[in-house]
Amino acid sequence: MDENVQASLKNLLQQWVDARQQALLEHVMLAWSEAIGQLAPDEALVGTLLEAIPAPEPLPVPEPPVLEDTDQDLGDGLDLLEEAGTQGEVLKRLLDGLNRFTARSALFVLKQGIATAYAHRGFQAEAARSATPVVPPPELEDLVQGRIRQLSGPGEAYGSLLAPLGAEPAADLRILPLRLRKRIVALLLVDSGSGPAILHPHHIRALAWSAEARLSYLAGVKEEERAAPVESHPSTLTQRIPDAIAEPPGSSLDPKVRLNAERSARVLVGDIELYFPAKVTQGQQTGSLYPVLRDELDRSRASFVERYGADLEAQHQIFYHTVVQQLCAGDASRLGPAPWAVL
Repeated sequence: MDENVQASLKNLLQQWVDARQQALLEHVMLAWSEAIGQLAPDEALVGTLLEAIPAPEPLPVPEPPVLEDTDQDLGDGLDLLEEAGTQGEVLKRLLDGLNRFTARSALFVLKQGIATAYAHRGFQAEAARSATPVVPPPELEDLVQGRIRQLSGPGEAYGSLLAPLGAEPAADLRILPLRLRKRIVALLLVDSGSGPAILHPHHIRALAWSAEARLSYLAGVKEEERAAPVESHPSTLTQRIPDAIAEPPGSSLDPKVRLNAERSARVLVGDIELYFPAKVTQGQQTGSLYPVLRDELDRSRASFVERYGADLEAQHQIFYHTVVQQLCAGDASRLGPAPWAVL
């Protein structure tokens, strides 16, 4: 048989087979679709299944959390502050009172815009580097300047205060300012340590405000004592404003410059009173302040001279007279052998 004829027959046979396969496939698909529709569960089957499934046990109703009665703890903390006799004691008792309400707490004093760790609770004592100064980042500067009331989230402010304490960050924190009168003199840091949250933030704020009130009250008491006609021994941590320094006859110093210089000197000397109470007391008791406060006095005087000039201080002795009035109750002999003292 001719090859062309064989090819033609083979082609016709293949077309017939393909057509029959297609028809069979369509028939199978149609039958499958009809059978699938019969697999839908009827109500009888659903009812049988529901009867076979055991009823779920009711979920236990959680008992309401028992809130710890902290009124007594708060009262004890307030009593501690009320009984403090010095401003330094107020700061330390504040941390003692906070122990019941926060895992860790620390106080940083502010001096010329720089924060330095003063005391702490809950942080490892050997890890803390109390002398490390902290230059406030912008976020913390807003708090220091009184533009915001508190900080409560992680960020540069928290990290900067945590660094000198050598501790890991906590999940929850608060940073609160402490004021002496209208001036922010310290920062209070509290955090939850290894816990998830600070449980009593309002108690913490109440203790901080009470500490502020006690600081200002004690400052007022000391000012009244110094204003009394009976001579008394100088006290510490008063932040008092002494009388203006008498201007020597024939002085050519501009009154505005003198006013600003006296104000700066009072701030510098007042910082020494506030941040070094133990040394001030020791120097006053021995009747010779300079040997005890040499570094602090020299550093503050250098800051004054840097701003107003050595000639101004040499001619008018504004810083020296402020030290004598504010720390020595006007008695220059109590200062001791300072190299810059007036002989």
